[in-house]
Amino acid sequence: MDATIAITGNVGSEVQLREPREGLAYASFRLGCTPRSWRPDGWRDDETTWIGVVCNKSLALNVKSSINKGDPVVVVGRLRTERWIDADGVEQERLKLDAQSVGHDLGRGTSVFRRSTRPVTEEAEVSIGDLMLAIEEEPGDAAEEAAVHAA
Repeated sequence: MDATIAITGNVGSEVQLREPREGLAYASFRLGCTPRSWRPDGWRDDETTWIGVVCNKSLALNVKSSINKGDPVVVVGRLRTERWIDADGVEQERLKLDAQSVGHDLGRGTSVFRRSTRPVTEEAEVSIGDLMLAIEEEPGDAAEEAAVHAA
């Protein structure tokens, strides 16, 4: 069972982009969430919660080119707890959000959407005529036709 959440906040760090293995992009940034509450003497900011956000593949590339430090964003993803043992042998943990979707919070400003371009692969350059010829020449089809005519 995954803990999928949507959270709003401000980007608290520059987006870091890395390509760790096999050319898969990986981006991360810190998200600060500061709730406000009404008190008898007026509005007050409560304590800020900091969450590390990680993005993969095309989302990572799009986040790097679209999101800047200080931007108000909405992030949807799976909440995870990351644990490790530090140099002193003490177990540490922090929250991490594996993002499925990231966007500007349009309740706090405007944004312009641009579709990202996908690289053209060699397979996409095959013409329809070539595909039709390849289908007609498949050996399985010829064997099936021969079996139908023999019966």
